[in-house]
Amino acid sequence: MLDAVLNALILNAGYNAALVGLGAALLGLAAGCTGAFVTLRRRALTSDAMAHATLPGIAVAFLLMAAAGGDGRNLAGLMIGAGLSAVLGLAWLDSLSRTRLPEDAAIGATLASFYGAGIVLMTVIQNLALGRPAGLDSVLLGSTAGMLRGDAITLAIGAALTLGLLLLLRRPLIMTAFDPGHARLMGVNTDLTDRALLLLTLACVLLGLHVVGLILIVALLIIPALAARLWSDRMETVALLAGAIGAVAGYLGAALSVALPDLPTGPAIVLITFTAFALSALIAPRKGILAQTVARARLRRAAISGRR
Repeated sequence: MLDAVLNALILNAGYNAALVGLGAALLGLAAGCTGAFVTLRRRALTSDAMAHATLPGIAVAFLLMAAAGGDGRNLAGLMIGAGLSAVLGLAWLDSLSRTRLPEDAAIGATLASFYGAGIVLMTVIQNLALGRPAGLDSVLLGSTAGMLRGDAITLAIGAALTLGLLLLLRRPLIMTAFDPGHARLMGVNTDLTDRALLLLTLACVLLGLHVVGLILIVALLIIPALAARLWSDRMETVALLAGAIGAVAGYLGAALSVALPDLPTGPAIVLITFTAFALSALIAPRKGILAQTVARARLRRAAISGRR
């Protein structure tokens, strides 16, 4: 078992396994960097609703492709369906937010209704003699077992494009996140910037369907960013650290999944990111638990010395 893990880690487990590992690393890098801006803009719950809203679109896309004579499993077609469904979910969320409903209630209603509709459609698909539905539910928690070479290349290209757009938009994104009013005075279209961030988040969600699944992709967006914020207050540094944590987690999780076929890829990646967060919360130099405990002890000693 140890030999299999080492071979997967050094890209010696086969061509497809190497592509999956590198693709997952690029996905983690893109998701981590994007998540740094998502958390700063306080859009974590919105990204969760967006991810769950993709499920009905995946089911409908499968039905349409299967009815047209295919097996219904084409990744590009499923991603298009998921994207259209997510956009519809965001539009519904926006319309609910314009009412007197609190934002968290609107997000909860959108998430639950779209996810429920998706589960119903998935159940119907499993009972139809149409296409090849076996394993379609892997989009919930992710699975790289059935990933083809073309899928891995699509994942890598999509992640690279997302990173490139994030690099181009980093200044307006930072300005909008920190002070929207000042950003508008400086000529930044904050509404357009927010929509661009949502589109980048959507890209990460769609790319992550095959690797971590729509339920766990939010963890890959959020947890690396939370870990990175414990180490730095500079936005560029936080984004780079979050991307690095996501990339390492994606690569290690995919490699372990290749070496241990019974280990699901998505949960493995999420557990690795949580481990990074837990270690950061413990040992980060200024914001970590140990550092704060030492600082409080010093302050207590100083206060006692001052009384004397």
